[in-house]
Amino acid sequence: MIYYTDFARGDLGWLDPNTGKTEEWSSPGGPESRPYGIAMTPDGAVWYSESGIKPNTIVWFDPSTKRFNSWPIPSGGDVVRNMVSTPEGNLYITCSGVNKVGIVEVGQ
Repeated sequence: MIYYTDFARGDLGWLDPNTGKTEEWSSPGGPESRPYGIAMTPDGAVWYSESGIKPNTIVWFDPSTKRFNSWPIPSGGDVVRNMVSTPEGNLYITCSGVNKVGIVEVGQ
């Protein structure tokens, strides 16, 4: 499965490349949330940033329950264009507008 952020419409989406089936959900920040950087943690959760929200948020999505949760990025983040999951399930995020790299420690 491929998860993607739709910057223009403020959505999180899912594509099954084998069948072409898609599903989309509105991001918690709404149509102007401007979701961008995205990663999956080893537990299957999808994480991304909303760059249209001030301060920017980091968003968690559970594909099995279709639940969202979000938290503000303390530095503001500006636009988190890239993020990567560690084997332990934490995230590294690039906060381009504030010239910082952030670490999101994901609790178990």
